[in-house]
Amino acid sequence: METKTYNRALIVLIIGACIIGFAPILVRLSSAGSAATGFWRMLIALPVLAILTRPSKTAPMTPGLDFSLKSPPSMVALLAGLAFAADLAFWHYGIANTTVANATVLGNLTPIVVTAVAWIVFREVPQRLFLVGLVLAISGAFTLAHGAASAAHGRNTVLGDALSAGTAVWYALYFLAVRKARQTASAPLVMFWSSLVAAPTLLVVALFLHEPLLPNTLIGALACIGLAGVHVAGQGSIAWALGRLPTATTALVVLVQPVVAACVGWMLFAEAIGPWQVLGGVMTLSGVALAQWSSSRAQEPKPIEAN
Repeated sequence: METKTYNRALIVLIIGACIIGFAPILVRLSSAGSAATGFWRMLIALPVLAILTRPSKTAPMTPGLDFSLKSPPSMVALLAGLAFAADLAFWHYGIANTTVANATVLGNLTPIVVTAVAWIVFREVPQRLFLVGLVLAISGAFTLAHGAASAAHGRNTVLGDALSAGTAVWYALYFLAVRKARQTASAPLVMFWSSLVAAPTLLVVALFLHEPLLPNTLIGALACIGLAGVHVAGQGSIAWALGRLPTATTALVVLVQPVVAACVGWMLFAEAIGPWQVLGGVMTLSGVALAQWSSSRAQEPKPIEAN
């Protein structure tokens, strides 16, 4: 891959990860049920995603990729929707019972699973420095969560932390399914089909758990609309980057999300940021930077030796 293309994809990925960092804040502001909030997030995003599947006449289409809604969706795109629905259901209930920082950090331990599977399935062998960065970033994430534990405002932090940790598996499955689907379909198309599957799945969960379906405040309604925007812009950027970057690199860079979430949680909910959280944030960002640098070096063309 060309360095220019790699850097462009990396910038889009980082922007998407920062946008997703606002998702837990909007979930907490929503006055609908946890799964119902996810349902509205998917449903409101669908019309926008449908429009985005229509490529611009001025932008050339990438050869080999499907851009049409008329084509049947791939099984992996549908699997991505089911995985993302499970991820949101677990994560939203986790947010309701623990701190924003804990829910975001524990829910983003996905890189461990993704790196292992990408190594075995996709033959994406990580560099040694990438593994060092992975360990450093994950350690920073745990440090960040430890620093937030004393400031927990949730009703049941043990349950909330367990649910948030469970999302790592679902999010890993989502990442890997999107990575596979992106080999034959555009990012908006994969996002559309996965969201179309996730929406009714989350609605069934909300009805089964007798959740309030409608936001009962204006702020709650605006939060659901904001979540749809976050889904299209943030998750869409990540899906786009997954078609151009190694899976493990993408999953790891997304760890900038808990740092953003912790900062916004501090500003809006007065969730204290102490020395441990500062240390954790620095460790996480340093690990991400080191791993990304290792991946970018691996993408550089090797010089041809003269005979």
